[in-house]
Amino acid sequence: MKAYVLHEAGGVENLVLSDIEKPEINANEVLVETKAISINPVDVKVRPHEEVLNMIMQTEERPVIIGWDIAGVVAETGTDVTGFKVGDKVFGMVNFPGHGKAYAEYVASPADHLAHMPENCSFEDAAATTLAALTALQVLQSRVKKDDRVLIHAGSGGVGHFAIQIAKNLGAQVITTSSAKNKDFCMAMGADEHIDYREVQFEEVLNNIDFVLDGMGGETLSKSIKVLKDGGGAVSLPVPDFPEDVIKEAEARHLNVEFILVTSNGTDMNTLKEMLEAGTLKPHVSKTFPFDQLQDAHRQLESGRTVGKAVVTV
Repeated sequence: MKAYVLHEAGGVENLVLSDIEKPEINANEVLVETKAISINPVDVKVRPHEEVLNMIMQTEERPVIIGWDIAGVVAETGTDVTGFKVGDKVFGMVNFPGHGKAYAEYVASPADHLAHMPENCSFEDAAATTLAALTALQVLQSRVKKDDRVLIHAGSGGVGHFAIQIAKNLGAQVITTSSAKNKDFCMAMGADEHIDYREVQFEEVLNNIDFVLDGMGGETLSKSIKVLKDGGGAVSLPVPDFPEDVIKEAEARHLNVEFILVTSNGTDMNTLKEMLEAGTLKPHVSKTFPFDQLQDAHRQLESGRTVGKAVVTV
């Protein structure tokens, strides 16, 4: 089979399309013939840096195959697998954090990392509704309740556009930030209020926020906690280490400021499946690339201008 192999961290040219052996599966795994792959910011962050690559992949061995988001067709099932059969259409985030090996024509996945694809969903849309959607779900489902005022930064991005929809499904009032050109998109996702971060300092116009989802970190996080009500909460996705000023203010005002790393979870994938079936969650795929142009998909993500998701078809 063909797969993109990374012998060492570096630029997109280090993603080398190679012929390798089809993976063998364990008793609890299924072999998926990949039809679509989703590319995430974490993909382009781990690729250039050995230390980050080792941390997320949980191995220092080389070569590695990065990527975690897949949609495809079950080609083989392990002896202990009862929930899937050959021919089933499935989607999921495989072994995250860990060695997902998703940039390949066939992927071995633990069965409990997958869900059946909804009948009303394409492979591209299913692949898009994995890591980014799981991140939004795992952050919001236990932290946001009806009538909460929720601030979601970067609402036009992968996590952001899912987070707007999920927060609305939970009954929250959603305020989001993005550039002015993406305002209509964010509002169409369900946002109640939009702030153009290039023209307006959100911390000067907002207050009494119950919860902030911050995908930016740094100064954005420091400003975000200032708009939280006492006892409010924030999740920052980029880094687990918070500035001293954030830690001090959180302690003084009883703020719950956390770092969250999404994890593979078949139960949560089934929640996303149900939302897709009901039409309460809709992925936006703005760019699609063929498998032999996967490097270009990385360049697209590196531009920082992707609205919604970028997907590679296999």
